[in-house]
Amino acid sequence: MKTTTEAPLTNESEGSGIRVIARAADILLALSNHPDGLSLREIAQFVKLPRSTVQRIINSLEESNFVIAASPTSGFRLGPTLTLLAEAVRPFDIARMARPLILQLATETGETVDMSILSHGKAVVVDQISGVHPLKAVSTIGTSLPLHGTSIGKSLLAALPEKELEGLRSHIQLKPLTKNTITNWDKLMAELKTIRETGLAYDNEEYMTGISSVATVMRGPGGELAAISLPVPTERFRAKEAELIEALMSRSQSFQRRL
Repeated sequence: MKTTTEAPLTNESEGSGIRVIARAADILLALSNHPDGLSLREIAQFVKLPRSTVQRIINSLEESNFVIAASPTSGFRLGPTLTLLAEAVRPFDIARMARPLILQLATETGETVDMSILSHGKAVVVDQISGVHPLKAVSTIGTSLPLHGTSIGKSLLAALPEKELEGLRSHIQLKPLTKNTITNWDKLMAELKTIRETGLAYDNEEYMTGISSVATVMRGPGGELAAISLPVPTERFRAKEAELIEALMSRSQSFQRRL
């Protein structure tokens, strides 16, 4: 029997492997937004990597059918292996159950509705219905949002038990995202107290200049948390604020009672 001895994994090799995985993920995400496929040059432009680097990663992804040829002559698109992986992913129960809610909210308000869950110190967008207005706030499903600078993130923080919130404090950096971002824990904790009392969290251009939002949090039957937000261009948000809050609270409370 032939035996082999593997070289120990060094910090340098581990870091290199992580970078390759991150770059492969960026390539797959770029292709997910272009179902008809992209050329190597286009992929390189989207992910801001040298074409030679993209070629090496694509070759590896193609071996396992993570990507396949977009046509007999050129380009690449997502492959069937990703479908198998997607089918194996356990659905987020609260997200699946709350989809009718965000559809109703989007229809009623005409605005974009986001749904996020808490994951590793970020609010991760797991579902979204885009608004009907030409000027609107739209993120991508899978996007990670900062907890301290978004209404959806603050609503999730406010819903955490005190022990879990304290555990997160050492991992969350209160970085300034705009001039309005809360960067002081005392001020943020005071706002979280208000959110618990009112059930509403706000983002007053704290994450992105020109965008404001309101959010609330819900609990699934197993105690899992999901937050719903309405991100709207600030000028329209101010004109419709009362209407947006009424729709958000009415729909979410009705949904929570059914649960």
